[in-house]
Amino acid sequence: MADGTAQGSPFRVESVSRDEAPQFVLPLVARIERSAPPARTDALETAARAVLVMLSDERSLGDGQWARAMRDWQDARIRKVVRRARGAEWRRAEVLPGITVTGKSAEVRVFPPVPLDGWPKDLARLQVSGTDLDDPEPPVDADPTAPVLWMSPEVDMSAGKAMAQAGHGAQLAWWELSDADRTAWRDAGFPLAVRTPTPGRWRHLTTSGLPVVRDAGFTEIAPGSCTVVADHPALRG
Repeated sequence: MADGTAQGSPFRVESVSRDEAPQFVLPLVARIERSAPPARTDALETAARAVLVMLSDERSLGDGQWARAMRDWQDARIRKVVRRARGAEWRRAEVLPGITVTGKSAEVRVFPPVPLDGWPKDLARLQVSGTDLDDPEPPVDADPTAPVLWMSPEVDMSAGKAMAQAGHGAQLAWWELSDADRTAWRDAGFPLAVRTPTPGRWRHLTTSGLPVVRDAGFTEIAPGSCTVVADHPALRG
């Protein structure tokens, strides 16, 4: 496909059979304490790794305890929602089944998919807003030999929305990789960077054949907006 989105991908914008299937969402909760919020880029990178950790976890595969929920989620639109927690909220979230992934300053807990209207009460009460984060210093240049999730310089997103979009990009890259490349990435600990290119480079990236996330437009931005290009060394032409 010209936009780099995998054929039949739930990230496609047009109506497909996935819209008719029961809809699920992958919950992610970011720990954002008032006294020590994480850096924005680290939060985005940690959220992307959390999605990859969930996708590759043995409980998500085969006959694992989360496998049915993962299949139901991936049979429909691939929705992700990021909520914030602090203090007692975070402690309550930590005891629910899921996986916590830690970055340099960020902590993100990812949970097995739930129905859109079936969130556990301790997650449902968490706020989506309030995830506006900043980088104390500009991120260093990304390692050209490592995977990079390139965020659109043309679309303004809250940190929570951008975390979900980075997760989409990581998932598209995962789907496109061979089993051997997936294993190598997992065994290395899912190294990746999230960066924003110049407008000129962005235009090149979106036409390079790499996987592209086009948002369905449920929140914040217009349907069809190109938000992320997933650049993995194994996918480069």
